[in-house]
Parts: sequence; structure tokens; C-alpha cells
Amino acid sequence: MPSAYLIANVTVTNATQYEDYKKWSSHAMQVHGAEICVRGGAVSVMEGDWTPDRLVVLKFPDLAAAHRFESSPEYGRARAARKGAAIMRMVIVEGV
Repeated sequence: MPSAYLIANVTVTNATQYEDYKKWSSHAMQVHGAEICVRGGAVSVMEGDWTPDRLVVLKFPDLAAAHRFESSPEYGRARAARKGAAIMRMVIVEGV
């Protein structure tokens, strides 16, 4: 069965408030068994004009697990904490 990846590009607009989001999203990741592949860190653009701010890549066993995480009450609490602190662009993609 293919894995699934949640990929997010985050533009943090309020670093202090964003710390609450990180706390609650970490809890949601733990509850839903997300494997953290990337969470912040240096980015080097190799091709194109995409200049991501803060990248996050989470691995889940399958698409259903990734969607359960994203729609869970645990992640809902994180999302509420993030409101006004960041601009989030997020996709879930099937992988191998």
C-alpha cells in the first residue's frame, strides 16, 4: 500500500504565536502517528522560482491516515492556534 505525504509551505507572520501552533501540531502528529521527514531547516532552490519559507513534510501510512490527521480535533486545535500567526499552503500526496 502506498504511503502518503503531507507537504506544507508555511509563511510565519507572528513567531511568538506560531510557537503555540507548533506545540499543538506536534501533539496531533504524535497522536496520529505522523513521521516527521522535514520540519523547517535550510532550503536551497535548485530550479525554478519557488522560494518556500518553512517547509514541513510528514509521512503517513496511507492517504486515509493523512486525511484523518488533517481533519482531526487534535489538528483542529493546532489550526485554531495558528490563526493570524502564519499563512499555510498544504497538500497531501500519495507516495511510495
